[in-house]
Amino acid sequence: MRTIVLWAIIVGVSILTGCGGGSIGITTPPPPATSTSANIKVQSATAGSFDVAMSTSFQPAEWDYKFFQNFPGAVNPLNNLAPHHIRLQGISQGVPQMSATTWDFTKLDAITQPVLTLGDHSPQFQIAVAPAFMYDTQRNFLDPTFQQFAGYAQNLVRYYNKAGFTSLDGQFHQSPGSHPIQWWGIYNEPSINNVTATEYVQIYNALVPAMLAVDPTIKFAAIELCCGSENTFLPVFTSGVNAQVDVLAAHYYSSCNQKDTDQAVFNTVPGFATNVQSIYTYLSANPSLANVPVWITENNVNADFDKGGGISQCNNTAFVADRRGSSAFFAAWRPYVFSQTGKAGARALYHWAFPGDAQFGEFDDQTGQTRLSYWVDFWLGQTFPAGSNQQLLQSTNSNAADVEVLPVMNNNGNIVVMIANHAVASAADNNGAGLTANISVDVSALGNFTSASQVTIDSTTSAATGPAATTISPQSPIAVTLKGYGVTFLTLQ
Repeated sequence: MRTIVLWAIIVGVSILTGCGGGSIGITTPPPPATSTSANIKVQSATAGSFDVAMSTSFQPAEWDYKFFQNFPGAVNPLNNLAPHHIRLQGISQGVPQMSATTWDFTKLDAITQPVLTLGDHSPQFQIAVAPAFMYDTQRNFLDPTFQQFAGYAQNLVRYYNKAGFTSLDGQFHQSPGSHPIQWWGIYNEPSINNVTATEYVQIYNALVPAMLAVDPTIKFAAIELCCGSENTFLPVFTSGVNAQVDVLAAHYYSSCNQKDTDQAVFNTVPGFATNVQSIYTYLSANPSLANVPVWITENNVNADFDKGGGISQCNNTAFVADRRGSSAFFAAWRPYVFSQTGKAGARALYHWAFPGDAQFGEFDDQTGQTRLSYWVDFWLGQTFPAGSNQQLLQSTNSNAADVEVLPVMNNNGNIVVMIANHAVASAADNNGAGLTANISVDVSALGNFTSASQVTIDSTTSAATGPAATTISPQSPIAVTLKGYGVTFLTLQ
């Protein structure tokens, strides 16, 4: 990707100094830029549909399974997100089969059962790993046919969707909930979890038919790609899969190093869009996969985490949380990702994860308060609701290097224009403030409007209450000022 740096241009000042009658010409360095600008013109011509569903995620395990017990009020902000197929990724003690004979759904269901009652009542259950006893000490599968793993997956479907099952120790297990699980993901990030592309195809081809034999109505998300594995996994998968595929899932994080600058993090975003387009190219090579949509089922600024003892998983140094996951930086970064990947054809964008710290969470799992990232995702979901038949409008933007614009027409004729300011003030900034952006939005090509409103999220927005909509003049051009990193949503009626 190309880095574009805009420098303020000033006239050099010549300074005369008395030293033996001579003079020395000295040019002062330019002062740091304080603002940027953009002229945006929205056109009446459309450029296809725009349809990205917003969602969020949980990771049921022994360290977080009491989340809803500790914060019963969290169900309201979670439900208000209107999340699309909330993702559940049970690991460690969140994997319910403890041995060949025993099962325990306690920790998994402490998260899963409340989630089943929220949103669309239709989470995506990702079978992230096999039960621990199915691996050797090197994390290789003991059963190279994966039939034992397939049997485990079948019992999960029986538990949630059918009349339950009886384990080998004689215990009966059946979900207490009334909602089945329609969407299932098969394994998590195989490229970094000791599974080759060939093995993954074998796993997928073994599990999916076995699960469909229990419930033929369920749907599947494949691969959960990460870490630039498209070129190694997709050719093998698209040529070797012979089971049902309903979604191709991918994960995108901008960094695994908290020291990366703001500019370096922003520079990764167009690459996400390129990767989505690349996935579609691979899928189109197999006629049976040509219409499979791409979902981004994990997304956040930084993928690093404390692997224990305060040590970074990615760098093996002292772990430092990347607060850009919930600061004003996020209010520029996530809308930028949403716009770029949505224009590339992604059909879902999942936040990792709903409860968590300042790096990851939309909801603070220590204080029980929403974070700024929550409101960014909330307004993306409210402004661009999934399945609403929005049409992307063509536009011009004089400063795409600093400002992202996403204009759409709703099916009722209203216009929504999202503008995200990701202008970096200094090349060295890390969770900086960004530049003020002075933006002019010309909507004259769309005719006259009777009213307009604006919602802005930036460093001044309350993480507890979120932003408030304000009434503005619909007269074109509309002047927008974003004081540093942030996003604004214009709605014209």
